[in-house]
Amino acid sequence: MPQQQNVIAIVYDYDRTLSPFSMQDDVLFARLGVARNDFWGKAADMIASKAYEGELAWMRLLLEIPEFRRMSNKDLSALGKELHFYRGVPEVFRELSLTLNEERFQQHGIKLEHYVVTSGLQAILDGSGLKRNVDRIFGCELDEDKDGRVCWPKRIVSHTSKTQYLFRINKGVEYMDFHLDVNDHLPEDEKRVPFSNMMYIGDGPTDVPCFAVVTSLGGKAVAVYDPDSKNAFENCMSLRDAKRVDEIAEADYRKNTHLRRVLEYYVKQMALNIVARMEGEHVSRLIQAPRHY
Repeated sequence: MPQQQNVIAIVYDYDRTLSPFSMQDDVLFARLGVARNDFWGKAADMIASKAYEGELAWMRLLLEIPEFRRMSNKDLSALGKELHFYRGVPEVFRELSLTLNEERFQQHGIKLEHYVVTSGLQAILDGSGLKRNVDRIFGCELDEDKDGRVCWPKRIVSHTSKTQYLFRINKGVEYMDFHLDVNDHLPEDEKRVPFSNMMYIGDGPTDVPCFAVVTSLGGKAVAVYDPDSKNAFENCMSLRDAKRVDEIAEADYRKNTHLRRVLEYYVKQMALNIVARMEGEHVSRLIQAPRHY
């Protein structure tokens, strides 16, 4: 059945996109007494010498730490309260919706949704201030043993598999138990969020698969950078030069910043396109009554 397609979706990476840190560096290593450089060095060695995927390498290393194996997903969620975000987060999620308060947008029921897709641990973000401000969070998940302690990965979200969640949002199959598989074909007019109504926000090379999917299918991509992080600006510029993204901006989500203006502009342009399409469809379906002259 055709969809109204009046939903705009912004999809965010997490590490160094909504926060200047990875969640492991930010809250987990201090809890475990782990040296950051040592941990990531071991992960890099596993990737280089044993061809591990990045996410599987760091998850294995975590699960080899006795203190981590004594934690539950509830313990991980408790750490989420300690996460540090960029300025303007999480307020930006609510404030961006004000862009759609104009009567012409309200008449067509246009709304804005926010999603986070991360290669980090979903349980940590589920305990953060993001949870109540976004529509859905997707991330790596850990199963628990009979004693309620984390024991094994049950979902891995790699930087390449992130793209499947874009298609889940596109087709309206955000939930894993939905009767429709993400690979099932849907006619374009039955997709809940066309890619032309979607924006992806990321920070670097690991976001390239998502940037490529969104921009190639008519959406918008924005790369953000931390001005205090070495080479972050240059990395974002290289993404723009390679036409991977439409715009770059400093990762400051507060009102009147360059990033906020970019996000507001793209949201409004998408809303205007929805209005034009819906009103055009209304006119095309109109059958005029006979006129007497």
